[in-house]
Amino acid sequence: MKTKLTGIIEKEDGWYAALCPEMNVASQGKTVDEARANLIEALELFFECASEEEIERRSNREIYVESLEISTNLRIKSVKTD
Repeated sequence: MKTKLTGIIEKEDGWYAALCPEMNVASQGKTVDEARANLIEALELFFECASEEEIERRSNREIYVESLEISTNLRIKSVKTD
């Protein structure tokens, strides 16, 4: 069965940190593709090993990922989105 989850990938000190906020599972990689692949692997392992109670507890959290528009005098480098 396929399930869609959110992956947030951010560059940190030469590495890419990857987070799935719905399950609070994280990983990293040297590239965006590696971080994404490692996060997918971490999620698959989580679902294989976690108890039903743990999965239920994490999946019932309210998480909102939204695009925000703000006013600022600072120049912020544009963020790549799909």
